[in-house]
Amino acid sequence: MNVRLVLLVVFLVIPLTEIYLLIEVGGIIGAIPTIFLVVFTAVFGALLIRQQGVSTMLRARQEIHQGMVPAMQMLEGAALLVSGALLLTPGFLTDTLGFVLLVPPLRRFLILKLLGGAVPPSMTPFDPDGPASGSGEQRTIEGEFKRDDD
Repeated sequence: MNVRLVLLVVFLVIPLTEIYLLIEVGGIIGAIPTIFLVVFTAVFGALLIRQQGVSTMLRARQEIHQGMVPAMQMLEGAALLVSGALLLTPGFLTDTLGFVLLVPPLRRFLILKLLGGAVPPSMTPFDPDGPASGSGEQRTIEGEFKRDDD
């Protein structure tokens, strides 16, 4: 993807679209309700981000205790960070995108789409010292090695 095109969209197209939408909505419902709506979406979004963040953190902690790598939860945390930035940015387009990232199934779908269909290893046990997920079974890893003396 062309970096200049992305920068053009981020710094020119999105702000101009936001200004246009604010003017249009302000013309329909008035200036004060528009300002209230923008502030309300920011506050409501911040509350939702907090709740979703705590939920994601608890799921990550649970996977760590089960000996799993919380890859999806880490990616969801990054998506929540982006969502928070979008919700705190005044405007209706960024708020819509921010709220879309707050819906867990949509967030996971977008993460998987961004990864190109690759599934993060959140379902694979991770225990470098031995038993897989506390089952008491020892894992044997076969391989060959060659020692190179300097």
